[in-house]
Amino acid sequence: MSFLRWMPPVLALLSLGATGCPGNSGSSEPKPAPSPEVSVSLSGVDTSSLTPRERREWAAQVSELLSPCPDTPVSIAQCVKEQRPCKACLPAAQLLLKQVKEGRSKKEREEAFRMRFDASKIKTLATDGSPEMGPPDAPITIVEWADFECPFCRLMSPLLEGLVKRFDGQVRLVFKFYPLAAHVHGESAARAATAALNQGKFWEMHHLIFENQDKLEQADLERYAQRLKLDMVKFRADLVSPETKARIEKDKKQAEEVGLEGTPLVFINGREVDLQLLTNPGDDLEAWVKLDLELLGKEPRPAPPKPADAPASGSTTPAGSATPAASGSAPAGSAARPAASAGPAQPAQPRKP
Repeated sequence: MSFLRWMPPVLALLSLGATGCPGNSGSSEPKPAPSPEVSVSLSGVDTSSLTPRERREWAAQVSELLSPCPDTPVSIAQCVKEQRPCKACLPAAQLLLKQVKEGRSKKEREEAFRMRFDASKIKTLATDGSPEMGPPDAPITIVEWADFECPFCRLMSPLLEGLVKRFDGQVRLVFKFYPLAAHVHGESAARAATAALNQGKFWEMHHLIFENQDKLEQADLERYAQRLKLDMVKFRADLVSPETKARIEKDKKQAEEVGLEGTPLVFINGREVDLQLLTNPGDDLEAWVKLDLELLGKEPRPAPPKPADAPASGSTTPAGSATPAASGSAPAGSAARPAASAGPAQPAQPRKP
């Protein structure tokens, strides 16, 4: 399954999540005061494509927000100008520049900055026993909670697997179950994937289920198991075993503790990725991983040749069998409300139980 093949539908579905252009319902209220005149020029940040208004907004925000490093209590702008040791300052200024170019509001720009750089946002996630792809000691760990009947989870899956291949040896992908109550086949599909995991065929079953998301009746799941040459006696027993139920419930409990409100829920090195703040999921996630590697002092794997220059090859979807993850954790949170159905609006929707 081609990684690039999924990009158009992903972008199309994300566009459906837009709530529309701002109306004039608040026209009777006084307009906010214009941003103060602040002139900022930072080495490594090209603001030439911004309008004068956009340049003012960006300059004001990088002058107001403190650097991402707690031991560098100066503004982002001052941090970059004075070449302070905080390596995240320049990327933070560049992130805010991108947000301004995309027409995000001041609040949205700050949310994107906090999501990406606020140290208090990092959570410790237990990953032992979960199916994984990539080396257990990879510097980057991506944890995803997903529902097999959620259409956005189906679209997110190849993007995340693509990162494992793009950054070969540097990224580990961990899968966790969260079947939503509103999806009638979500629980049975999760059980089937768990039963396949017990026979070392989790990712193969994972792919078959997502590729046939509209065919998840019991007979369908058994047919996929037969295609994978699983021991059918064991497969059927594992479908209904208390151990299978306990594994899924454990993942659900952990998701609720970290605040899951919809699927897919994605964390990168313990930091939640708010999918609604991404513009181009494929590019944004790749840039996220690349920057994390650089901040960790690692050299990111070079990007592969463009498709037009690359030799013909097979599917770009990583294959392989799952084995239980090595005991460990990734950078448990406070109690939160359970999720409801993932609606047809945004990848992380619905956001309310």
